[in-house]
Amino acid sequence: MRYPLYVGRLAALVATALVTVCYLAGAAPALRMPAAPKCPVFPASNPWNKRVDRLPVASNSDAIVRSIGLDTGLHADFGSGLWDGGPIGIPITVVGAAQKKVRVRFDYADESDKGPYPIPANVKIEGGPKSDGDRHALIVDRSSCRLYELYALRHGAAGWTAGSGAIWSLLSNRLRPAGWTSADAAGLPITPGLARWDEAARGTIDHALRFTVERSRKAYIYPARHYASDLTDPNLPPMGLRVRLKASFPIGGYPKQARIVLTALKRYGMIVADNGSNWYISGAPDPHWSNDQLHTLGRVTGSSFEVVDTSKLHP
Repeated sequence: MRYPLYVGRLAALVATALVTVCYLAGAAPALRMPAAPKCPVFPASNPWNKRVDRLPVASNSDAIVRSIGLDTGLHADFGSGLWDGGPIGIPITVVGAAQKKVRVRFDYADESDKGPYPIPANVKIEGGPKSDGDRHALIVDRSSCRLYELYALRHGAAGWTAGSGAIWSLLSNRLRPAGWTSADAAGLPITPGLARWDEAARGTIDHALRFTVERSRKAYIYPARHYASDLTDPNLPPMGLRVRLKASFPIGGYPKQARIVLTALKRYGMIVADNGSNWYISGAPDPHWSNDQLHTLGRVTGSSFEVVDTSKLHP
C-alpha cells in the first residue's frame, strides 16, 4: 500500500531536482502561450531563456551604455488600447493545421525562407492593417510548433508580399545562416523577446526581452546573425548585445506590471534586435496591460543598466 506513495514522493523529488538543475544552469522553459500549450517558446537551453544575472559585466559596458543614453528612460513599446489606429505592440496570431499556406513574394528573397506561410485573412499586423510602420506579422502554428515571422507584410492584387520572412522550429535552437536577416534586423526571432500579458498575469516573464537602439554597430554577436549599420565605432552596440538591469536597482516602489518587467530585466536582461528609439522594449498588445503602470518604466534610465559578457552562452 506504500508503493504508490513512494512513487509520488519520488516523482516530486525528481521534479524538484529538475527545477533546481534548470535554475543553477541559468535556464528554464519559457511560459508557453495559452493558445499553443503543446509548444515551448524554444527549448530551455535557448539563449532567450538563459538567465544572465550571474554572468560578468562586459569590459566596455560603460562606454556602450553611454552611447545608447545614460539619461534616457525605458519605454514599453506595448500596452492596451490603440495608437494611431493600431494596437500598441507586436501581436501574435496562432493557427492550426487546417490553416492554408500561401506563397509570399519577398524584397529580400535571398535571405528569406521561401515558405509557404500559413497566413489567415485576418492575420494580426503590427500597427494595424493600415500601418505604414514595420508591419511585423508573427504566426505560431500550434499543430507543428513552427513559428513564421514576416516583416512589412502586405496583401494586394498580386497576393502577399513582405520585406523578409523567417521560419523557426520552436523545438530547436537552430540559428539563421551567418549574415542572414529574419523579420528582424538582427536575424533573430521576435516572438521569444516579447513581453506577453499571459506571462504577466502569472507573475513572471522568464526570458530576455527585445529592445531597440537608435545607433548600432556594423557587427553582430551570438545569437544574432545580421547587422544593420555602416557605423564602426566600437562603443556602439552590435546586434545581439545583451544588457541587464543592475541588481542593486530598487524596484519595490514600482507598480506590479512594471515590477514584473523589471525583474525580468534583472534576471534575463534584454537583447538589441533592431534599430529604433533608444531603450524601447517590445511586447504584445493586450487590453489587460495598464498603460499607466507601464509608463512608470520611464523613470528607469540607461544609467541603471550594464552590458553582460555573454561569451559563456555561446555553445
